[in-house]
Amino acid sequence: MANYYCENCGTKASSVSSLTSSSCYRHPNGAGKGKHKLYEGSEKSQYTCKYCGTKSSSISSLTNNSCYRHPNGAGKGKHAPSL
Repeated sequence: MANYYCENCGTKASSVSSLTSSSCYRHPNGAGKGKHKLYEGSEKSQYTCKYCGTKSSSISSLTNNSCYRHPNGAGKGKHAPSL
């Protein structure tokens, strides 16, 4: 059975519909201001930020921290996993 993950927070779900029907606490517009966004990459042992190259063992731990190379400016956005 496949797992599906939120690109913003790393929440895991067993189906796309169950993932995308819930609010995301790390949504770019703010907690509870948007739904989970499907991460379209494959499951990996390490995830890399598409802006700065920082690596982490999970999407959740990667997106927990601010990215110094985020397009909105240093400290104005979180790391985002590359595909």
